[in-house]
Amino acid sequence: MLRRNRGDDVKYIAELNIARAQYGLDDPRMSGFMDNLDRINAIAERSPGFVWRLKDETGNATDLPVMNDPLLVANLSVWKTVEDLEHFVFNTAHKRIYDRRGEWFPTMKQMHFVMWRVSPSHIPTLDEALARLDRLRKDGPSEEAFGWERMTNLKLWMSKRCA
Repeated sequence: MLRRNRGDDVKYIAELNIARAQYGLDDPRMSGFMDNLDRINAIAERSPGFVWRLKDETGNATDLPVMNDPLLVANLSVWKTVEDLEHFVFNTAHKRIYDRRGEWFPTMKQMHFVMWRVSPSHIPTLDEALARLDRLRKDGPSEEAFGWERMTNLKLWMSKRCA
């Protein structure tokens, strides 16, 4: 009989958030976002529960192609718990940038954020993440792809949603 190690059932949270920039990323009107990107990414990497984020040799992912649209940008990361992700999103300097997102990224008509559980050793690919987002768009929330709304225990997200 195979003996299970403690922690075999532990799952981390992967998240993908995509946005379509209103202007080219080198446009001065995007500077409020682009000038803060390295700082916010550094805060993420120092945050409790942070595991990994998608980035290229420049240290961010804005140059990585997303669905053949040069204005689409992706944020793909892994966190130990959804509470750790929630804390970063709503309790750090990220929140100030998040609150200004409409200046740079118009509201998308389709779902643009998805979470799913991954094993601690798994590093998701952008293609995998986009497939999860597509699943959420087509089938709605499930164990394989879900959004904040499935996390009814999260107080920060619920308070922002109800405000």
